[in-house]
Amino acid sequence: MTVADPVTVGVLSLHTSKETKAILNAVEALGHDTEWLRTENTTISVTDGTVVLEPDVDVIANRMLLSNTEHPAEELGLANTFAQLVPMLNEPATVLTAIHKLSTATTLATHDVRTPDVTLALNNEGLAAARDRYGEEAVYKTAIGTHGGGTWKVGLEEPINAKVGNRYAFLQELLDREGERHRDARVYLVGSEIVGAMYRYAPDNDWRTNVALGGTVEDASDDLPAEARDLARRSATAIGLDYAGVDLVEGEDGWYVLEVNPTAGFKGLYEATQISPAPYIARLAIERAGGSVDDERVVELSRALDDSQPAAQPPRPAQTDNEAAIIGYIEDIVLSGTSGSTSVLAKSDTGATRTSIDTSLAAEIGAGPIKSITRVKSGSSKTAKSRPVVDVVVGVGGNQHTVTASVEDRSHMDYPVLLGRDILEQYRVDVSRRVDADEPESPEEEE
Repeated sequence: MTVADPVTVGVLSLHTSKETKAILNAVEALGHDTEWLRTENTTISVTDGTVVLEPDVDVIANRMLLSNTEHPAEELGLANTFAQLVPMLNEPATVLTAIHKLSTATTLATHDVRTPDVTLALNNEGLAAARDRYGEEAVYKTAIGTHGGGTWKVGLEEPINAKVGNRYAFLQELLDREGERHRDARVYLVGSEIVGAMYRYAPDNDWRTNVALGGTVEDASDDLPAEARDLARRSATAIGLDYAGVDLVEGEDGWYVLEVNPTAGFKGLYEATQISPAPYIARLAIERAGGSVDDERVVELSRALDDSQPAAQPPRPAQTDNEAAIIGYIEDIVLSGTSGSTSVLAKSDTGATRTSIDTSLAAEIGAGPIKSITRVKSGSSKTAKSRPVVDVVVGVGGNQHTVTASVEDRSHMDYPVLLGRDILEQYRVDVSRRVDADEPESPEEEE
């Protein structure tokens, strides 16, 4: 299709994801121009009172992943700068509400959207005092998190703190239907239109349904109850998002909204429904900028998830050393669990699949509860040893990672934590760098 007056859609995404690629490719397929706003090609200048954003775009689809960063306000401020210049889908103020789960819950409650009961306290005593209200088991979450990371199920006797690492945490009512396999629903909306919906089922060794954690999916586009559809629409409207993935759970007395995600992934939805939201987001962005599209073409494009390299992907700079941060063979890290945080030395091991922590250290910080048992072969041993696996938050080089670490007795080893590829794949390891190395000694003076 030839478009008489094409518009330029920019996608603001400092990371590389199939969702970003799919949106850019959909805009191109609909006959409009694209720019990928990344570190390699984006600048903003104020000169003599004139503001210039490069590359020049007519509208921006905001795909900033703020929940994975140490300081989300930094990137939120960047998005807010751009939003003052051109229209933005998922404006920064709405994303701020959506990424903070307590802010989401309070906003939904004031709009009469039903959510599970929650309590956040700014001190440990206040949070512990509320624990009895939530029954034998409660959900314990960090206020900002993603992919199920920073989420635990805790019993009455398990310790909890107002913070996990540097992020506030809160208690949430655990909702489920007795005797039924645990599931929730993800509804994907673009504008007021429900593009698709799916049920998500927890894996055998977990209670969380996230696809990133091994959850399975089932198409719910046709049989999702009207009550759930209505809640999803009202939730996105209350938060103010242009597109969103709304997570709901069914209790004994009806449906509740768990979260409203401003950068929900497409993988699970496409697997379940064979529908990609990307062309619908592309259409909304094009129309927001004054362009036009062929609606039948949108439906046609939605039947495939095209995450091939888009034409708008900027060329990589000649020097790629800053693509991945560098960490040392021995690093100072911060380990956080439900009962506290501590700073320890960790060894980097690119041969290990999974991060491993010492048993006593796991108990000290409240890592867990135990999710499953894994069998691990170590060194030249021909037999595999069984080790429990727990969730833990690891702070490395200014970033936080929620991983499922194995627990073992490392008291006879030099370092209580071993960093595996579940963390190291995001870094480059400099084996000559170690934070525990002694300072070089001064040469002895001659007699």
